[in-house]
Amino acid sequence: MARPVTLFTGQWADLPLETLAAKAKGWGFDGLELACWGDHFEIDKALEDDGYVRRKRDLLERHGLQCVAISNHLVGQAVADAIIDERHKGILPPRIWGDGSPEGVRQRAAEDMKNAARAAAAFGVGVVNGFTGSPIWHVLAMFPPVPPRMIEAGYQEFADRWNPILDVFDEVGVKFALEVHPGEIAYDYWTTERTLEALQRRPAFGINFDPSHLYWQMVDPVAFVYAYSDRIYHAHVKESVRALDGRNGILGSHRFFGDHRRGWDFVSPGRGGVPFERVFRALNAVGYTGPLSIEWEDNGMNREQGAPEALALVRRLDLTPSDVAFDAAFQQR
Repeated sequence: MARPVTLFTGQWADLPLETLAAKAKGWGFDGLELACWGDHFEIDKALEDDGYVRRKRDLLERHGLQCVAISNHLVGQAVADAIIDERHKGILPPRIWGDGSPEGVRQRAAEDMKNAARAAAAFGVGVVNGFTGSPIWHVLAMFPPVPPRMIEAGYQEFADRWNPILDVFDEVGVKFALEVHPGEIAYDYWTTERTLEALQRRPAFGINFDPSHLYWQMVDPVAFVYAYSDRIYHAHVKESVRALDGRNGILGSHRFFGDHRRGWDFVSPGRGGVPFERVFRALNAVGYTGPLSIEWEDNGMNREQGAPEALALVRRLDLTPSDVAFDAAFQQR
């Protein structure tokens, strides 16, 4: 049986969850991956009010929708970032931003990530997706020359900040899934390996697999699936396109999304270059049975056209694994 297809609500958080749930069911989605912003899933309320998670479940059940993951990307970003500034103020709730003192922001963000694990457990969800931030992303260009000890110290700081968070995940039986993404401690194949090593490969920490962030960096998402098969705790269906015309580069040139001068951009699934059928076959081969969660981003397309179109793509390309080799029928008895 093909995997359930869900819709990540992060790009729809301007809509009340009740409104979005009705739309998603009407389009044919099996469930929602709830973002921890807007009114979709509020961690503080989930822990303060015993009835909050029941009401959320009731809302989803009224629309025939499931939820197997919540996502706290925005707060997670502030846990380990070396630079905390107005970008973070724009995405963090006031209770996390506080007075904006960088270390205070990091500490409050870390506590919120711990609470995300507790709230997920109360909600009956086994995975929290998100970002981690990075103490060393700002030295990506490796110039001025970066001493090796600075990189090592960055991975150690990341581990020091995240291990206490993961202790809580272990306590409540929930896993954290990092969306491997530029700006995070793990953004490609090799940094993912190094990140897992920094945490001594503890099982609480895994991957929210998103091929779009690999594709635009020219990293093969299929090879990534096979390499990190045991760590893929959740999967996004998100699309990117490369537009490398000899002038545009893969770093984006400080151009905003939707600008034709960017060397890459996000587009609706099926309208870029991610080899989704090969990705789905690889996920089958490694035994991933979780949802395929559509994360829809495309500044050139109406989202209410894009979401059902993306759902149709996944329904068409996701395959039920065969339980028999096709050439077995050739054998003579």
